[in-house]
Amino acid sequence: MTNTPAVTDELGFKDWPEPDRDRGRRATALATSIYVGHVRDQGTPYIDHPVRVVAILKNELGVSDPDLLILGLLHDALEISPSAESCIRSNLGGDFVRRLRTMTPDHRLEQRSKQPWDVDAWHDKVRALGPDELLVRLADRIDNLRDLSHSPAPDRRARFFDSLSRTYLPLAEERHDVSAPLRVAYEVLHCEYRQQVEAGR
Repeated sequence: MTNTPAVTDELGFKDWPEPDRDRGRRATALATSIYVGHVRDQGTPYIDHPVRVVAILKNELGVSDPDLLILGLLHDALEISPSAESCIRSNLGGDFVRRLRTMTPDHRLEQRSKQPWDVDAWHDKVRALGPDELLVRLADRIDNLRDLSHSPAPDRRARFFDSLSRTYLPLAEERHDVSAPLRVAYEVLHCEYRQQVEAGR
């Protein structure tokens, strides 16, 4: 299981200037408390996923901005625990919560069962993301794609590939010139997708 030191090491906030270092400490504490006890369908501790997303942002996409790395760490926080919103707001501010809300499916925020129309609503929400939030979501897709073979759900691959071809890949291509990290994210995601398709034939 990923522990707090591992999260700290991946964020690298010990090298950040204050007050970013303090935000890193608070974000690590929040991530540990929010994700603890939750398990992915692959059977692994949930926190391993956001930590890998941070690693992708930092090591593969060239992200060094502390707030963006913290956003990567907590990108699924409201999806896992919508009730944590007030705690996140008091520790990291209202603007950070607003950004998280734009990245979280509405049915999760509203704590209700997913309805058929929520699929289209979510894809519309993804298309409306700002560049930084989209970058985190693409890093999330990269990690999920790499981990897809470990999922026991037989229909997950088809649903995941559908969402990639329908929304994420076209959007990544459309916005790949916005920034260097978005360009790299598009290239990595497209390469991983192509490899998965070839492997699944």
